[in-house]
Amino acid sequence: MSYGRASRRRFTLLAAPAAAVALALTLSACSSGSTTGGGGDTNFVTGNGGISTAAKGERTDAPKLDGESLDGKKLDLADYKGKVVVLNAWGSWCAPCRLEAKYFTKVAKATEAQGVQFVGVNTRDPERAQAISFEKDFGVTYPSFYDPTGKLLLRFPKGTFKLQSIPSTVVIDREGRLAARYVGPLDDTRLREMLDPLIAEK
Repeated sequence: MSYGRASRRRFTLLAAPAAAVALALTLSACSSGSTTGGGGDTNFVTGNGGISTAAKGERTDAPKLDGESLDGKKLDLADYKGKVVVLNAWGSWCAPCRLEAKYFTKVAKATEAQGVQFVGVNTRDPERAQAISFEKDFGVTYPSFYDPTGKLLLRFPKGTFKLQSIPSTVVIDREGRLAARYVGPLDDTRLREMLDPLIAEK
């Protein structure tokens, strides 16, 4: 065997495991704390804590999001315009989603009277039953889109939701624009850190 052919073969053998690792990372269904959100023209600036925000005059419109809720009812994000909307992508199979669920339930109840609406995007759950059980376990009362294949998430501008990292959260201002985002699980303190400045906006 010639030296060149041997080198190519060794490169191929080394490249195969590397490609497999890269593919596994790309298809990773759950992230426990990544704070990168990808590129894109969303004008987000990431702070020290990994929360990315966009200045009021530089925000991108949220995409049209409509479909069915987990209980089979029509759900349309446009119905909540005029409210601050916390949109959280989650799955019942995702351990970090389970960690943050109690905090989302707590903050949703605490901010409801302040004009805040929480909406979930349930993704990669092949059956609604698992997702509905998840909501019952954690006392989730706000609606969630049922998006098993991630089609709704693909409507978001690049750099908004990092699709291979669930959970991800964006906050939409009262004018329907993308104002803040975080990739990974949030506790109540970090969630309020994202949310309170938008509640205070006039």
